[in-house]
Amino acid sequence: MKKMKALITAAAALSLSALLLAGCSGGTAADDKKADDKAAAPAEDTPTLIVGLDNAYPPYGFIGDDGNLTGFDIDLATEVAERNGWNLELKAINWDAKDALLNQGDINCIWNGFTMEGREGKYEFSDPYMYNEQVIVVKKDAGINSLEDLAGKNVITQADSAALEVLEDEEGQKALADTFANGGPQTIADYNNAFMQLESGIVDAVACDLSIADYQMAAKPDVFVKLEPLSTESYAVGFKLGDTEMAQKVTATLEEMYEDGTIAELCEKWGEYGITIDNWILTD
Repeated sequence: MKKMKALITAAAALSLSALLLAGCSGGTAADDKKADDKAAAPAEDTPTLIVGLDNAYPPYGFIGDDGNLTGFDIDLATEVAERNGWNLELKAINWDAKDALLNQGDINCIWNGFTMEGREGKYEFSDPYMYNEQVIVVKKDAGINSLEDLAGKNVITQADSAALEVLEDEEGQKALADTFANGGPQTIADYNNAFMQLESGIVDAVACDLSIADYQMAAKPDVFVKLEPLSTESYAVGFKLGDTEMAQKVTATLEEMYEDGTIAELCEKWGEYGITIDNWILTD
C-alpha cells in the first residue's frame, strides 16, 4: 500500500510540473501558430529598378556576342542597384514609346545615354554624369569636310533622338537641316542600321551622339570621320516626374562610385568602345 501511494504521489507531482511548465511558456496551439506565421511572413518588398533602354545603342546598351544585354550604362545600373539593395530589371523598349512606358509604370527609369537638355520639365533627372555632343558622321572619302558641305545630302538619325531634336529646333540647327536633301533629316529605328546605310552609300551622313560616333569610328577607323559638333549636352538618368527619392539615390551612388574608383575601372573597361573618364562630369 505504501508503495502504491508513493507512485500516485510521484505521478501527481509530474503532472503538476508539466502544467507549470506549460503555463510559464505560454505555449498554446494558437500562440504557436502565430509564431509560425510571423516567422514565415515575407520581408518588406525590395525596390526594383526597372531600366528602359534601347538595346541597339552601343556602347551604352546593346546585345553582346553572347546574346545578353551589355553596355556601359548597364554596368552602371547594375552596380547602383547592388549597392542600394535593389532588384534590377532591364527592359529593351521601343524608344518612341519610352514616355508612355514610364508613365504606365512598365519601367521606372530611362538609363541609356539619355540626354537631359531640353527635357528637364518632362522627367525627374539624376544629376548629369557624362558629357556628350551631337555630331555628324560621314565616310572619310565622301568629300564632306564641314557642316556646310551637307547641303543637298541625305542625313539620317534615330527617331525621337536628341540629334533629331537639335536638327528640328529653331534655336538649334534647323537652319542647317533645312539644307539637307528633302528639307530635313530622315529617321530610322536604330543607329546600327543607320551606320550600315552610311557605309553602303544609301545615305551621306548620320547625326548622332558623340559616344555613338566614337564607338563606330573605333570599330572602323578607316571608314568614318566626324564633323564639328552640332551641340553640347550631358547624359542623366530620367525618372517619372516626382520620383525624387530614387533619382537622388542614384546620384549619390554614382558619386560614391567615382570616389572609390569604380567609374574609372568601368571607363577603362569600355575604353575601346569610345568611353573615356575625361567625359565623366559627376564627381561630388
